[in-house]
Amino acid sequence: MQIHNWTICILILVIGCKKPDNQRIAIPPPVTVPSSFVKGADISWLTQMESGGYLFYDSTGAAMDCIEILKELGINSIRLRAWVDPSGGWCNTYDVAVKALRAKNLGMRIMIDFHYSDVWADPGHQTKPAAWANETVDSLVSTLSGYTSYVLDTLQSIGIFADWVQVGNETDNGMLWPTAMASDSLPNYARLINAGYNAVKSVNDSTKVIVHLSGGNDNNHFRWLFDQLDSFGVQYDIIGMSLYPPTGGWQAEDSECLANMNDMVNRYHKQVMVCEVGMPADSAFTCEAFLTDMIARIKSVSGGNGLGLFYWEPECYNWEGYTMGAFDSTGRPTVALNAFLH
Repeated sequence: MQIHNWTICILILVIGCKKPDNQRIAIPPPVTVPSSFVKGADISWLTQMESGGYLFYDSTGAAMDCIEILKELGINSIRLRAWVDPSGGWCNTYDVAVKALRAKNLGMRIMIDFHYSDVWADPGHQTKPAAWANETVDSLVSTLSGYTSYVLDTLQSIGIFADWVQVGNETDNGMLWPTAMASDSLPNYARLINAGYNAVKSVNDSTKVIVHLSGGNDNNHFRWLFDQLDSFGVQYDIIGMSLYPPTGGWQAEDSECLANMNDMVNRYHKQVMVCEVGMPADSAFTCEAFLTDMIARIKSVSGGNGLGLFYWEPECYNWEGYTMGAFDSTGRPTVALNAFLH
């Protein structure tokens, strides 16, 4: 990974110096970004892969920056997960800023995916950061708000304006367990979503806030959760979903996901986005067909309210045992990513 010295200096100054509570960083006005269908990729592992010596190549075999390769394949947006205090530092605020700056300098739009954890947050894991472990719900509201605004302020101080922010990752049953487990303590979960929403808007009112669940084809679960969030007056802008269909049944799940997206738009009057998709790298032609179909279905969502799609970690190859990337064993993109060229 090549980062200019001035970039490193800016990041050290921004992240290493805690601003006084009563003094906000002077923020320049955001650059107007033309509205367009989102063709995105979550590349949160990228810097860690590069530090381990991984290289990336275009279709001709020429070594090239991974983000540039993705841009040439039609990707226009980058999603990055944010962990509070992770082991090794990967996906902490500094690492997020490094990747976001690289993407921004290539004209990409940015999504920040707050896990509110030091590790993975997903339907089966919503572990509090170690430093937050003993906090009550009242203190968690304050801590989550402060952390959210700090990360976004840090990014904006180096010219990065998040287009979207996920307040939690795949929060099918809430987050920050057990305090805000939705099945047991939904009012606490609602308070924390609102705290995140208000923190995002206090930094940049134009940033859109996403509540994200897995299983984008599971309409019953989406209705269960969003009905309850609405009953508590939870504020959000976009309903986000994940979809990882089997190679042998993706058409049915695509159809169910489209029906769910239309229901979310009509029932809650929100826009929708598919924030994560993936399929085994060794099924690249099937994955290309799946992605092409899914993009077309999102574009067909009622009232033009389907915003786009993000592929989760397409750059992965021979990495951490993850087999659902979209690069082959030689570090070149597979045909799956051709779907983003259309």
